[in-house]
Formats: sequence, structure tokens, C-alpha cells
Amino acid sequence: MIQRFEVGPRMSEMAVHNGTVYLAGQIADDEHAEIGEQTRQVLASIDALLAQAGSDKSRILRAQIYLADIADFAGMNAVWDQWVVAGRTPPRATVQAALANPNWKIEIVVTAAV
Repeated sequence: MIQRFEVGPRMSEMAVHNGTVYLAGQIADDEHAEIGEQTRQVLASIDALLAQAGSDKSRILRAQIYLADIADFAGMNAVWDQWVVAGRTPPRATVQAALANPNWKIEIVVTAAV
């Protein structure tokens, strides 16, 4: 069975299947904030969605991070490093990419175990 959460006409924010949680790309609420604040907001959204699915950040299987400007790598990592669970850091890819909104600095996609 597939469970979908926050289903809209174009996409769902999350799907759960066979004990695995798949999140859509998460973006910040405040598109005008600096990279640290946008990263905090994105990670808070991830925390909330994983909690809805009965999971948490310690169960992340992989993360894909998209930065509009790779120059924000250090600022994003400063927040990320405080957020991840020591000893349970997930495999991760970080790339520079043109995001759909030019004000977005970061988008993160995660897959996690329930």
C-alpha cells in the first residue's frame, strides 16, 4: 500500500511505501532569508514530515541537496552539521542547480526508513 501525504493537484509532499518515506523537495517558507535561515526552515519541514510518517532524521537513508549558488555550501553546512544526528549522518549529494524560483537558495530531498 502507498500512503500519500499533503496531496495536491500536481504533487504530494510525501509518500510512504514498504517502510520507506519519500519526501518531495523541501524549500524555505521565507524565500528572502539568507542561506542559514532557509536551511533551518527546510530542515524543520523535513522534521515535521518525517514525524507525520512515524520517522525522524536519524532514519534518513539519503539526502540530495540542491544549492542555487555553490558559494552557499559553507553556510548550509554550518546549519546541516548542527542538525544531523552524530553517528547517523546519511549519504548525501550536494550540487549547484537552477531552482524553480530564483529566490530559493536551497532545496532538499530525503528518503528515510519508517
